Amino acid sequence: MSINDAQGGRSMFSLQRRERLMDELRAHGSITVRTVAAELGVSELTIRRDVNVLAEQGLVSRVHGGAVLPSSLERTASDQLKGTRPLIGMVVPSLDYYWPQVISGARAEAEAQGSRLVVRGSSYDAEDNRRQVQALLKMDGLGGIVIAPETGGEPGHDLLRWLNSLPLPVVLAERRSPTMIPAHRLEWVATDHAFGAGMAVRHLWQEGHRVIGCLTDPASPTSRHVLRGWRQAVAALGIPADAVHDDTVGRFGNPRSDQFDNIIARCRETGTTALLVHADTQAVALVQHCLDRGISVPGELSVVAYDDEVAYLAEPAISAVRPPKHYVGRLAVQLLTGRIAEGRRRPVHRVELNPDLIVRESSLGAPQPLQSAASDQTPVPAPAEVNLP
Repeated sequence: MSINDAQGGRSMFSLQRRERLMDELRAHGSITVRTVAAELGVSELTIRRDVNVLAEQGLVSRVHGGAVLPSSLERTASDQLKGTRPLIGMVVPSLDYYWPQVISGARAEAEAQGSRLVVRGSSYDAEDNRRQVQALLKMDGLGGIVIAPETGGEPGHDLLRWLNSLPLPVVLAERRSPTMIPAHRLEWVATDHAFGAGMAVRHLWQEGHRVIGCLTDPASPTSRHVLRGWRQAVAALGIPADAVHDDTVGRFGNPRSDQFDNIIARCRETGTTALLVHADTQAVALVQHCLDRGISVPGELSVVAYDDEVAYLAEPAISAVRPPKHYVGRLAVQLLTGRIAEGRRRPVHRVELNPDLIVRESSLGAPQPLQSAASDQTPVPAPAEVNLP
């Protein structure tokens, strides 16, 4: 977009003006203060101040009457003198379970590109996400933001609109903007969780299961994609529609053991012999509960987990769909730095990555009929306790 396309120049925020200046510099290599001030409808003094700020950040070189992009030699010397590197902000909803691997990938890519990554932990709350981004915006030299925001409901939709309006690049990690939100500038990299769920269902089908259920966590943004993939796969394979589906474990205050007993009873009633379970911690708890009830895993019930954070710690080890978490972080930084370098001339990128299916003992072998309900009431010795991180 040319500077001539700017609307409402007099009311533009300073960050927006500087983004326009950088777009013009990337497109033409130089700007003049007089021309830019006239096109944006602001004073020449205002543009000089913007140029001074950009120069202090090492983004431009001041020349008589305007500015040019700095040469690579100039950038190197400036960085050595100031001891600074380009700054990338990152906001994630959690600093444990799933997100450390995404952060690790982002940090590795930032280091490889000579950038500096600043991570802020947030929560699954749109207002908190916004506060963390606002804190990053106050940092000198911020080039762009990678974020995994809350996207649901009106608070999430408002957050996406606000992120789309920011004057610097924003890349979503493991999130997408809903189609009803015109977030035309937002880029993202996300795992195709629906594809991963379909892989799990097809694996279980190949092992001989003909009624395959699904347990999900309604609090997780991943669940709706896992559920969609499960529904598509069971429909394609002709699996009965009454296979067990449950998203209530732990939600209503009942002991989890009672809820697992209810799920097992429903599996028996519907002939469900295998379950896809999101997330790992719930899958581990379910497998332990089955073994406590004398139900063999695999055999009477096969299980595939989704996330592969702790599934391998169970006994038996649980098969799991593994999103490419490290690569999500790496690619998000690549998209961001590409946008910073090329500006608005670069097409918007929206990338989906396929997960892997890691097959372990919990899903191997043909199904066996679930034993009678009466035998469930005689516990067998519990397996060694799994210590979850």
